[in-house]
Amino acid sequence: MSRTGRLREEVCTLLEERGSANTVEIFDHLNERFRWGATMNQVGNIMAKDRRFSKIGHIRGQFRGSVYTVCVWGLTQREVTPMSA
Repeated sequence: MSRTGRLREEVCTLLEERGSANTVEIFDHLNERFRWGATMNQVGNIMAKDRRFSKIGHIRGQFRGSVYTVCVWGLTQREVTPMSA
């Protein structure tokens, strides 16, 4: 398992519950959930490189006292192929 395995599973659980979340919300959730937390770079790499997560869009708003544009993430929709008899 990778070093970020637990973080990835927690993000997957979060997105299953909420449906979507932006990068700052995911970062805050991980740092509240785990004692060791995660860096913003780790969160960005987890979200970008794991096929389970897909970028839904962008949102511009005030985060941490400044205005930023952050990505909104959701779970990737998987195609289900019918079983042939």
